[in-house]
This record gives sequence, C-alpha cells and structure tokens, in this order.
Amino acid sequence: MRINPETVERIKQAADIVEVVGDFVSLKKRGSNYTACCPFHNEKTPSFNVNPARQIFKCFGCGAAGDPVKFVMDIDNVGYGEALRYLAQKYHIEIQEEEVTDEEALRQNERESLYIVLNYAKSFYQEQLLRTDEGQAIGLSYFRERGFNDTILKKFELGYSPDVWDAFTQAALAKGYQADVLEKAGLLIRKEGSSTVGYDRFRGRVIFPIHNVAGKVIAFGARILKVDKSKAAHQPKYLNSPETSVYHKSEVLYGIFQAKNAIRQQDVCYLVEGYTDVVSLHQAGIENVVASSGTSLTVEQIRLIGRFTPNVTILYDGDPAGIKAALRGLDLVLEEGLNVNVVTFPEGEDPDSYVQRVGAQAFKEYLGRAARDFITFKAETLLLDAGQDPFRRAEVISEVVGSIVKIPDAIKRQIFFRRTSEMLKVEEQMLISEGNKLLRKQQGQKQRDHDRTEARTPSGPQEISTSPEPGPDFFADPPARTVPQRELISYHEEECIRLLVSHGRRELEPGISLCHYMLSELAGLEFHTPLYNHLLLVFRQAFSRGEVPDTDYFLNHLDPEIQSEAIGMVTPRHHLSEQWSQKYEIYVPTELDKLHDLAYTNILRLKKGHNDLIMKNIREKLMHASTADETDSLLQQFMQHKIIEKEIAQLLGTVVS
Repeated sequence: MRINPETVERIKQAADIVEVVGDFVSLKKRGSNYTACCPFHNEKTPSFNVNPARQIFKCFGCGAAGDPVKFVMDIDNVGYGEALRYLAQKYHIEIQEEEVTDEEALRQNERESLYIVLNYAKSFYQEQLLRTDEGQAIGLSYFRERGFNDTILKKFELGYSPDVWDAFTQAALAKGYQADVLEKAGLLIRKEGSSTVGYDRFRGRVIFPIHNVAGKVIAFGARILKVDKSKAAHQPKYLNSPETSVYHKSEVLYGIFQAKNAIRQQDVCYLVEGYTDVVSLHQAGIENVVASSGTSLTVEQIRLIGRFTPNVTILYDGDPAGIKAALRGLDLVLEEGLNVNVVTFPEGEDPDSYVQRVGAQAFKEYLGRAARDFITFKAETLLLDAGQDPFRRAEVISEVVGSIVKIPDAIKRQIFFRRTSEMLKVEEQMLISEGNKLLRKQQGQKQRDHDRTEARTPSGPQEISTSPEPGPDFFADPPARTVPQRELISYHEEECIRLLVSHGRRELEPGISLCHYMLSELAGLEFHTPLYNHLLLVFRQAFSRGEVPDTDYFLNHLDPEIQSEAIGMVTPRHHLSEQWSQKYEIYVPTELDKLHDLAYTNILRLKKGHNDLIMKNIREKLMHASTADETDSLLQQFMQHKIIEKEIAQLLGTVVS
C-alpha cells in the first residue's frame, strides 16, 4: 500500500541522518560532519561521510550516496515503502495505511511477507511462554532456572513453542497466513505424500528470536527441553532456522541489535558462542556482547562487528580441544584489520556459568586480567602443546608468523614480530624474513588465481594495452591494465554543474546570481557529457521562467542518478581544521570567498576545452583533405582557433606549447 505524501514528508523531516546511520555504523565526528568505514564495501580507511546539515551520506570509495531513506534501503536491502515504514516506527510516526488485512499483507513482496510472518511467529511464541500453562511450566521454568528475569525475557523477546505437531501452523493459517510463506520463512516443514499441510519446525522448544541490525526478527534459534531417550539421536539440542531470503546465517550475529550501542560506547565487542551466554551477560550489565550462533566465524560477521568497533575480545569456554580448533579461524579477523584479544575460562566453565557464579563485577575484573592479544595467546597455546619437541616448535613458529603476516598494518606487524621473537627465543630478523616469504607466496598465489580467472572469462572485444610483456621475475608487478579515461572537458563540465548546484542562487553582485552569470557566459554552449548537459538544460529552463533550482531540489530529486551525483558534488572529501583560525589565527579563504574567481576560471577552462575539441577535429580533417583549397580553408580555421587558445591561455595565466 502507498503511504500518502504528507506522511512521507513527515517521516523525511523527522529522520536524522546521523541517528539513522548511527544505528548501523560507528560514526566519528570530523569537523561539522561524521566519518566511518563504509558499510557497503570493505575498506580499512574511512571514506564514508555523513553530512548532518544537508541530511545526506556519501562514500568516496564505492560512490554510495543518498538520504536517510536511501541508506535504509541499501543497508537492509528493502524497498522504498519498507524503508519509510522502518523510519516511521523508529520516530513513532503513525501511518494510516499501516493496518492492513492479512490478504493485503500477503500480497506484498516476498521479503515483506517473510518479515510479517516472522514477527507474528515471535509474538505467538512469546504468548505461549507467558500466557499458557505448558509454556509457564516448561519454557518459563527453564528460563527461571537460568536466572533470566522478566526484563531480559522482554529485551530478547524469548518464547516457547508448544510440544504439538502443528500448533503454530494452525494458528498462523487461521490468521490468514499462507502455508507457502510459512515454509519459505523456515517455520513449517512439509512432508511429501502427506495429506496434512505440514508440521512446526520448532515444536517443544524454547525460542530465541534472531534480529538483524535494524531490530527485525529474521530467524529463530530453538533449544529442546524434554528429550525422549528413544529419539534422542534424532533430536539436536539446538535447532536454527534454515537460510531464507532475509536470513543468511554467515552474515548475522545473535544479539547485535541489542548490543550495538554498547559496543560503540565501550569500543570493544565481546564474542561468545551461545545464545544463553549473550542473554546472561546482558542481564549482568555487560551488554557489548554478541554470538556467532553456533557457526564458524565468517568474514561477513567480522565486518559487521567492524562497523561499530575495531576491537574484539573472544570469550572461549575452557575446552582445550575446541580452543585449538578455533585458533585457525581467527586469522580472518586479523586480515580484516581488527584488534583481537582472547579470554579463556577455567575448565568446565563458560561465560554464562562463570558470570552466574562470580557475579558481574568479578566477571569484568576477570576479563581485564585474563585478556591477551591473539598472537601471544596463539603462541603460548601452541608452545604448551609442542613441549620441547624441536620439530613441533618449528611448526609453531611457522603458524604464528603465518598469523602475523595477515595483519594489514605494517607497524602492528613489526611490534608482533618483536614480541614473538622474545617469546620464542628466535631472532627477529629471521621471523621477518620468513614473513616476507609468506607474503610473496600469497601475492604469487593471488596473481595465479587472477590469471586463471582471466583465462576463464569469455572472450569479447579486447582493449589493446601498450604495456610491455611481463618479465621472467616471478614476483614482478602484473602488466598494467587499460583503464577507460574520462575526457578532460568532462571534469570542467562537472565543476560547472557543481558550482551551479551548490551556489546557483548566491549573488555575485546585486541582482546578478551565479546562475545568471554562468548561463550568460555559456550561452550557445552544449556539454559533451549527457548527464551534465541534462542538468545544464534544467538550469536553463528554470532560469527562463525566472527561477533558480536550489541545492535541495537536486538532493531530493526522484532520479537516483541525479540525486547521487548532486550528493557527491556538495559533499567535501576533505575538511579544514578549525585549528587554523582558533589556535594559529590564520584565516583560510573559503569557496564562497573565491566564488567569482572560481566561476570565471571554470568558464574559461570550459571554453578552452571546447576550443581544443574543435582544433582536434580540424586536425583530423586536415589528415584527409583531398584538395589544396580544402587544406587552406581548414588551416585558416585552425589558426583562428589557435588565436582563441592563446587568448584564453593568457587570461588563465597558462603557457601554450
């Protein structure tokens, strides 16, 4: 259903870009704007910019740009209407069309239908836990035994699924939800050849809803309580939702929605293994904790943590075998540039049991004492296992060096090489040399993988490169690839449109706006870049009506290409430090101070660019001239434009070769 324009406007007016983006990314203030590592592509150096004054975001790495609505659409992969509804809920804005019939709800696209039915399932399981005799006797009793209070039950929206084959399915069907949607959401299991619709996936279990970063329920984890010994082999202790179009377990962390603000504030994320570990620590007041939901840690999960903090502390149970197995996977965290610490608990303890036994304060003190950086922890653990066996100790050195070279930061690598040298009683230079060998080997493997990928690429029109053939050196740089180049004039056209979009209404002198001045000087001139020529036409048509479009007109344009281009134009990549004026009392002229000169110079460069293209065209015609008269005519035209070139160059203060 369509949201009426008045409500859309209220939502856009209420949505604050810093708050909206801050729900998904850890922002840092930089001048009047905010920066962060982009959530839309992998990067180590922040290039993502948020402008609270204009209510826009822009990434200078991947080009993503937009307003709060566009950010929600991109970060959560949802449509325009769903993004508006998310913002309306966040800012408590009532939407008249929000109350729809079940049939109308199911006519929405698949993702929206899944969100709706998953939210209904969450409410059903909560109701069963708190309002039924079976739920209170079995599910609620289990949670009470774990020490969970009503506040934590509500915070994580815990529930219970009745020990009946199809209790949830029948309730959902009675509400009008279709069996196909229930199956796609992972709530219903079909039985081939059966006359019944199917049976509930999570029957007879306590329910842990899994939320995405925005707080929407996207899946469930379920723990069995009553075990029939005759069927115990077929009953896993924990059962998770299958992969769906809204749930990809490798990209999700349990508890991230409840923990993200605390992670930002504490600037560290505690990573545990189980649902109950997360819930118990939250109840103890340690809220910056998430779990990998029983899966091996993935790159996507690491990057999700990296949105909020570069610091990760992994809390392991006291099982030595499990710790050794997990060590190999932690190199992924180092590769992503995060700082990794490790904490282990006494044998037989896990974060849940330990915090229950010693209390919150003692638990926090233990974390402070026991935390060790990952490289040191790995070296100590493997050395203990190797004992005095020289061959196994050599393997330990190789493994530790292999982890160190995964660290992107060269300074950090140097520090760990030095520390490892002291710990393993090995010369530091030898470790560095071994690390360099591994780095060269990795680079060679990447190049071979790249060459194989290129070889498998279907042949098509090929660009010719004049780069020399690669030499015999195995580690030589790969041949340079031809990159399509923009014409020089397109940069001047872009600058012209940027000035018009940013300052078109500003007066250069009484009664003469920047738009008036530039359009007068560019009369009869057409741009070569289609987008910029279209925008120039927009200004010309508006000015002919006595209007000048303001910046917001383009920032809120319905055409996403125009909106994205405008955001990129008005978002400065670099910010002037306030120290120049406040501390050193040095005044640095702003763009507004130099606006007339910038416009004047841009117009000259545009005219020079167009004149250069005309001269290039004349030269090409001269090469194919067939008569002396044609040649003389072309030469006269060329000399006229050469005079124009010299005049413009003189005005610009440049030298013509």
